[in-house]
Amino acid sequence: MNLALANIRKSKSATASLFIFILVAALLLNTGLMVITQINVFFDSKAEQLKDPHVVIMMDDASYHHNYGEFIRSYPGVTETETEEAIIMNSAKFNFNNSELTSSAAIFNADDDRSIGALKLIEKLDTSRADDIFIPYVFKTNGGYELGEDFTITYQNKDYDYRIAGFFETTMLGTTNIGIMKFMLPQSPYQTLAAKLDTLTDGVVISALMEDKTQSAKLLNDFTKEFPQSTVGETTSYIWGLDIEMVKSVSTLTINIIAVILVAFAAIMVLVSLIVIKYRVSNSIEDGMTNIGVLKAIGYTSREILSSIILQFVLIACSASVAGVALSYSLMPFIGSIISSLSGLIWHQKFDIGINLAAIFIVAFCVVIVTLLSAFRIRKIQPIMALRGGISTHSFRKNYFPLDKTRGGLHFLLAVKSALANAKQNIMILLIISALTFASVFSVVLYYNIASDKTAFVNLFGTEPANVMVTVKPDADSKELLSTIQQMDRVREVNIFDLITTKVDGQTVYTNVTDDYSQLENNIVYEGRQPKYDNEISISWVVSNQIGKGIGDTVEVEYGAGKAHFLVTGLSQSVGNLGQIAALTMDGIQQLHPDYKGTTLYVYLDGSSNKNFIENIQEQYGDYIVESLDIDENIESQTSMYTAAVFAVMVMVLTITILVVVMILYLVIKTMIIKRKKEFGVMKAVGYSTVQLMNQISISFLPVIITGVTIGGMLGYFFTNPMLSLLLSSAGVKRLEFIVHLPIIFMLCAGILIVAYSVSMFVSLKIKNISAYSLLTE
Repeated sequence: MNLALANIRKSKSATASLFIFILVAALLLNTGLMVITQINVFFDSKAEQLKDPHVVIMMDDASYHHNYGEFIRSYPGVTETETEEAIIMNSAKFNFNNSELTSSAAIFNADDDRSIGALKLIEKLDTSRADDIFIPYVFKTNGGYELGEDFTITYQNKDYDYRIAGFFETTMLGTTNIGIMKFMLPQSPYQTLAAKLDTLTDGVVISALMEDKTQSAKLLNDFTKEFPQSTVGETTSYIWGLDIEMVKSVSTLTINIIAVILVAFAAIMVLVSLIVIKYRVSNSIEDGMTNIGVLKAIGYTSREILSSIILQFVLIACSASVAGVALSYSLMPFIGSIISSLSGLIWHQKFDIGINLAAIFIVAFCVVIVTLLSAFRIRKIQPIMALRGGISTHSFRKNYFPLDKTRGGLHFLLAVKSALANAKQNIMILLIISALTFASVFSVVLYYNIASDKTAFVNLFGTEPANVMVTVKPDADSKELLSTIQQMDRVREVNIFDLITTKVDGQTVYTNVTDDYSQLENNIVYEGRQPKYDNEISISWVVSNQIGKGIGDTVEVEYGAGKAHFLVTGLSQSVGNLGQIAALTMDGIQQLHPDYKGTTLYVYLDGSSNKNFIENIQEQYGDYIVESLDIDENIESQTSMYTAAVFAVMVMVLTITILVVVMILYLVIKTMIIKRKKEFGVMKAVGYSTVQLMNQISISFLPVIITGVTIGGMLGYFFTNPMLSLLLSSAGVKRLEFIVHLPIIFMLCAGILIVAYSVSMFVSLKIKNISAYSLLTE
């Protein structure tokens, strides 16, 4: 213990830097592990606390049949059911985070006596008015709203204005990425709104609780099998179903990805710490070789000396890990705010001693193993050899780049010789710079594709990147309207692109329908091809795993009362709809339903304003159109929550990267200056200036830093997409094609290089205190 403490006191700055490395690693590791292990429990406990339904089935009043409720009530495992009225708006619009968001809205009577999904307000106003509305908490955390502010719902080109009287939590219908959101109105404004709207918005909602909520998806699937929706292709009739397992997967997907990134970056930080420890141990053995010889000569065993070195680093690792774990709890409110903005639920951090001890143990165990392997050579050192400074008989190294024979500038050659003389140290710097550059490139690429060029990110959800979506009335001729819109100014392309629900080998699947998939811009098939003929279908790999069939196999597809067999021609991927997607041609769906005609037109504009186009088409063809949607605006609104979360991760990664680069160079250069103090003093005595020696030191690190930055940049360029594909594989992604923007990577790598060179010059300023006179008088 005394030897360990003496070593720590002897190298205070190196100990401090290592302490910070391990602290940051433990902080990130503990934070990531706590989020990963607690997020599912958090969501489940919220659902139980709020008594939210495990299954929700919504439909228009005309579609409701009393058999639906009876089926749910008698289903095995269902403990409680409830049926109530609601106003259901198929396509409502409201402002969300300074953008227009289009989503279906389910508006409930807040004063109804309900036992499932009752209104539980987080915040509310003390006064009441006739225009009050209660809205999901996500509108505050991410939508930019506060209590008492105005809130407008736009439906069928009419505005309905309210005052926000409170925010509530809900697990089932509380986020923008489910497709439908829940609102509550007191009885008076609820009845007023119902009177203003037509009967098509009259809806019925069936809610159910189950003993085992993991069976909720099975209940929903069995319901759709028992009651297939026969009125296909009509927008006036609908039955929607949501189960809590699907909603949980969608709501926690991004949170889990961020947590995994934190753990991965923590692993990089642990790796950096281990590399620094290996360097420190090897360096301390070489510097203290004479002391080791003295200790052995007076009776200390190799085991005792080895134990003191291990104890030194274990003390640092354990104290830093404990401090990092403690600090992680101060970081959790920030992480909690991200979770709240993504899920619309208040995150209450719990103390998790198991995860805390696991994080400390992982870090400490790695430190012990690396220290033991690095210091094991002490056992082979004999006292006489140690007293000679490690020289056994002779120690003559090859003189690379002899100054009298090698061409080149003197300072450059001295810098190269210095780099070669410190090969182990340079390998350490190379590995660290490479790992940190890769992490930085990874985070920047992720942010660029979510915040700047969203094309690849949006494509992940299976969305077709058109500008405007037009929903055609069932009795209108969609083909004729398509042809007419195609002739309009600044319209580049128009395609029918429907999304319907079918069954593939008994499995409920969301199925795209269009005339020609080669006309679409987003090809989500990663193996094989999209269907061309009326007997072909493509399915996602998630569906392929569920039904046990792939390319070349035949599947049975059901739609309404129709059934037919189709040949699988391709495997696709999508984050949307939990990856359960398929694709049929228009001719293919007409085999199942001969009268089927597309009702959704995707319009691609060429330089025209989306809003102007929507106004024109509503004015000219409003009688044939149900709704027009600005796809660009809707995407901007829905992706804003991801942008903020990923930006926070990117800033954290870049900040830690710069911090580690600074500390590593400070540690290495300071050690070098102490080791070569006499050499630098002599060089000053013969005429070298401080600036010249500083440049020699900085230039000696440049090749290593340039190589490390290059390797890290190349790893980021080639392996960011494979790593992200691995992270998103559970969500339905097999192949990711995020844009890796080379200019940004070059700028990032150049920035790291400039920071490294600047730090090396700054730390090298210590040379100015060295002089031949001070060396002689010491």
